[in-house]
Amino acid sequence: MATDELHKSEGETMDSSKSVFNLGSVVGDLTIEEDAGSNDISLEGLQQELEECKADEVVANILSKGVKLREYTKGVENNLRQVELDSIQEYITESDNLVSLHDQIRDCDIILSQMETLLGGFQVEIGSISSDIKILQEKSLDMGLKLKNRKVAESKLAKFVEEIIVPPRMIDIIVDGEVNEEYLRTLEILSKKLKFVEVDSMVKTSNALKDVQPELERLRQKAISKVFEFMIQKLYALRKPKTNIQILQQSILLKYKYAISFLKEHGKDIYNEVRAAYTDTMNKVLSAHFRAYIQALEKLQLDIAGPTDLIGVDTRSTSLFSRGREPLKNRSAIFALGDRISILKEIDEPSLIPHIAEASSKKYPYEVLFRSLHKLLMDTATSEYVFCGDFFGEESVFYEIFSGPFAVMDEHFGTVLPNSFDAIGIMLMIRITHQHQLIMSRRRIPCLDSYLDKVNISLWPRFKMVFDMHINSLRNANVKTLWEDDVHPHYVMRRYAEFTASLIQLNVDYGDGQLDLNMERLKMAIDDLLIKLAKMFTKPKLQTVFLINNYDMTIAVLKETGPEGGKIQAHFEDLLKNYTAVYVEELLLEHFGNLIKFVKTRASEDPNSGSDKPITVAEVEPLVKDFGSRWKAAIELMHSDVITSFSNFLCGMEILRAALTQLLLYYTRLSDCMKKIDGGSALNKDLVSISSIMYEIRKFSRTF
Repeated sequence: MATDELHKSEGETMDSSKSVFNLGSVVGDLTIEEDAGSNDISLEGLQQELEECKADEVVANILSKGVKLREYTKGVENNLRQVELDSIQEYITESDNLVSLHDQIRDCDIILSQMETLLGGFQVEIGSISSDIKILQEKSLDMGLKLKNRKVAESKLAKFVEEIIVPPRMIDIIVDGEVNEEYLRTLEILSKKLKFVEVDSMVKTSNALKDVQPELERLRQKAISKVFEFMIQKLYALRKPKTNIQILQQSILLKYKYAISFLKEHGKDIYNEVRAAYTDTMNKVLSAHFRAYIQALEKLQLDIAGPTDLIGVDTRSTSLFSRGREPLKNRSAIFALGDRISILKEIDEPSLIPHIAEASSKKYPYEVLFRSLHKLLMDTATSEYVFCGDFFGEESVFYEIFSGPFAVMDEHFGTVLPNSFDAIGIMLMIRITHQHQLIMSRRRIPCLDSYLDKVNISLWPRFKMVFDMHINSLRNANVKTLWEDDVHPHYVMRRYAEFTASLIQLNVDYGDGQLDLNMERLKMAIDDLLIKLAKMFTKPKLQTVFLINNYDMTIAVLKETGPEGGKIQAHFEDLLKNYTAVYVEELLLEHFGNLIKFVKTRASEDPNSGSDKPITVAEVEPLVKDFGSRWKAAIELMHSDVITSFSNFLCGMEILRAALTQLLLYYTRLSDCMKKIDGGSALNKDLVSISSIMYEIRKFSRTF
């Protein structure tokens, strides 16, 4: 419709261009009439507007010339009309150009319309292509999913085929091959196939299994049969005499441990038969080995002590014929530890080899054989425990095997312990057992824990029983039978000292309170017996000498073991000190009785105190002269008496020096007393100088 109007306008324009256009006839005479209502115009605000327009050039020109506004307005309107007419005329003049412009616009419109149609077609085609692309995309996703599913299916199918198929090569190896490393690798493959068939539920429903399963079952049975025969053959080799079991286990059997695993998984009954065969074989072999070793060790045993070898038993009451079983030099080992303690330093040395030791005709205390036997047991048990864990994967196999060796050991100790009366040997075995427990702990092998605990539990009661026998031998000792008319150390006290020193030495690193308590009981028993033996002497001086000699000997023996004597040594040192003081007084009273009596009773009195019976020169003079006449001889007699009375020369000299020192104190008090007596200076010529007495004391001191 707009196009038609445009065409109509163009037609009118073309028609008007053909005739002469008279502008004046159209416009007419332009006149402006005065507005009748101009007088009614309000001039309010005019002054403000004029002020605002004062800067305008046109307004300023009008105001300056005084031109009337109405006239000026009329002129402007005429000018505008003229401009309008000129514009119309100019448009008419340019009509051809406008027609040409119109044609061009029309052509453009046609072209744009065609382009609109073309683009509309493109838009439809693009929409169609987008739909096709979306369809292709959906098809692509669908194809990708199908491809992924097919790959998964192919993978599972390939795994299924690989797991279920039975290659001819595998059949040949299982049926006809020898049991070697290749055979074991084939067993692993067969095991995987058997597990695959048993575990996967999908496989159980497949048709392929119906064809393969009978073949797999025949192969399983054939493999089990072949492995069983092979393992039984290898186990029989363990029964051959002089077979090194550890080498056979490590170099041969462990190489085929997978065969045992195969039997355990796929032939439980046959596995149990092989396990039982190995357990029975090793049980018998190891039991026989330990029994033979024990029998060989028994030939090397040196008997140390019997039921009568007790501290308080009189050696003279023992028959000579009962001592023919051991050399006399070994009798000292009953109570003294000696070199026997070295066994604790050799705790991890190799076991004794019986035929070599027998060839040297050497005998050993039982604790040496005990250590050797348990060393063999520890090494054998460690090896077997590790092997059973690797080969069978079961600890219970070890305990079934070693039930036999343990029974052999229990039988042996059941025979030995009731006949053991060697308390030191039993304590050594207790310490050896403790060391063996530490060794097994460091190895981290727990298989002997209960056995060693049982051994330790059986040793302590036996030690307690033998120890009580020693205590009872002292408590029930016949004093008249034991007593000898000799002041030197008694053999019973020496036995006690050596026995106690041995136990103290064996308790150094252990601090066993139970053992300390038992030794305290033993000390009380020996104290009572020693006092009874001392009282058998008629003279108090001999009783004192007897006790001093025994205490001194005991202290010397305890000191030989080191600084570990402790309370027991301190106890005897206190007794020695006390009885030494008693002996010094007795010795001085024997030779200087009157002098000592006077000093103790009268020397402390003050002559000027007005006593009823004052000290006089006549009372002191005999004492001074008697001392001056025989003091040297008396000292010589004291020296001789000490030398013959005390078996320990150093102890005797110490006692003599103490006696002389005490004598010097007594004589000094006598001299001081004389100076206080009237007329006492008359006796100065008979006094022995202190320096002379000191000289004699120093002379005897130099004999140390």
